Amino acid sequence: MTDADHPSRPHHVVATHSVQIPPDVSMVTLLGPRDELLRTMERAFPTLQIHVRGNEFHLEGDPADMALVEELLDELLVIIDAGQPLNRDAVERSIGMLRGKTRERPADVLTMNIVSNRGRTIRPKTLGQKRYVEAIDSHTIVFGIGPAGTGKTYLAMAKAVAALQAKQINRIILTRPAVEAGERLGFLPGSLNDKIDPYLRPLYDALHDMVDPDSIPRLMAAGTIEVAPLAYMRGRSLNDAFVILDEAQNTSAEQMKMFLTRLGFGSKMVVTGDTTQIDLPGGTQSGLKVVQDILGDVEDIHFSFLTAQDVVRHRLVSEIVEAYDAFDARRGPRRSAGAPRKDAP
Repeated sequence: MTDADHPSRPHHVVATHSVQIPPDVSMVTLLGPRDELLRTMERAFPTLQIHVRGNEFHLEGDPADMALVEELLDELLVIIDAGQPLNRDAVERSIGMLRGKTRERPADVLTMNIVSNRGRTIRPKTLGQKRYVEAIDSHTIVFGIGPAGTGKTYLAMAKAVAALQAKQINRIILTRPAVEAGERLGFLPGSLNDKIDPYLRPLYDALHDMVDPDSIPRLMAAGTIEVAPLAYMRGRSLNDAFVILDEAQNTSAEQMKMFLTRLGFGSKMVVTGDTTQIDLPGGTQSGLKVVQDILGDVEDIHFSFLTAQDVVRHRLVSEIVEAYDAFDARRGPRRSAGAPRKDAP
């Protein structure tokens, strides 16, 4: 009995195709050390047989997947041509974008350079991040809202440094609400700056990735870069500045209004936060939640919403989390601390 006798049975079409790589392209660059990138493609397309001979890919299997792999190779060649080294993360993200059927090419996302420092270039890694960066270019005030790890603040700081280097602005101002300090602030040793410094430390850490660390004290002494708690913004008018408010979910509605009205001539503002991680005392409404209803229709203000798909983590972090989840699943429900064992008398 054949498939023709069962019209409802799906036909598994197997086809073959070859893709020729230009001779000037180093296959080691395309395939990765010890063929790591080739193995990444094979894992992503289990329906295909992928063989490489010289500068030629031989594909066998599902025609739709073959077309996707050919498209992937075109994108990877553009990335290589732009002078960007390929890695497993770039290949996996390119495959994800192609499968997502977006209108934007992976190469356009992964070759967008924001700022370079000490041989390292900061660029978006997801489509959501690219659109967020483009929104910062085209709007005066941008809200970047999404979970931790989506690069909201990091990319905004990279854009600020790029604007300073291009002399589009005269100074960068980075600020956060020191909500976590609360009543404990008075009990901490040292000056007020010493007490507040731990809450600003993440901003300093990101800054060191983008600016020569030796020049940061000089830039801060000159006022070219300022890192300060949100309370220090009150009563000021911030002209010719790139101003970033981080952890904005921990502002009250009044604080958010105070911050936004500091906007001066020739300035740009980026407000970042995660509305699922609010540390405000009970009964205090987050200014980041309220502002969406108030300013959602105001021209030149843009809200960028990043999602879990935009979380950028080292590949091993994802594999560690998955390994722990699998381990927990094998063990079954954990016994809570202090709970009696089933075999206890």
